Amino acid sequence: MSNSYEMVGTVKVIMPMMSFPSGFVKREFVITTEEERFPQPIKFAVLKERCSMLDALAPNDRVRVRFNIRGNMNTKNGERYFVDLQAFQIDKLDGDGSSIEPVPVEVDYDDDEPMPF
Repeated sequence: MSNSYEMVGTVKVIMPMMSFPSGFVKREFVITTEEERFPQPIKFAVLKERCSMLDALAPNDRVRVRFNIRGNMNTKNGERYFVDLQAFQIDKLDGDGSSIEPVPVEVDYDDDEPMPF
């Protein structure tokens, strides 16, 4: 099992679901971090059954995202490297940072399964 990480921020955008010919589905969303000087827009991905977690969120929701960092290499047109922040848990937060409700869906799947792209 790999290390997991956590980040708190405000949902900026939730993107449409992407489907691939293999049946694989992916959905991405962006949160803005809460740093005072330089807030950062950070993009996360949810995969497969976890895509439904985003249905309970809306822009401007304050959330805590738990995620894994995944890397991938593509050699199609030379060597290119990609990094994905794959969210596995998203909690809505209230103003003081305490969780008001976990976003449902906790699915166990093989983290080492290669991505289809």
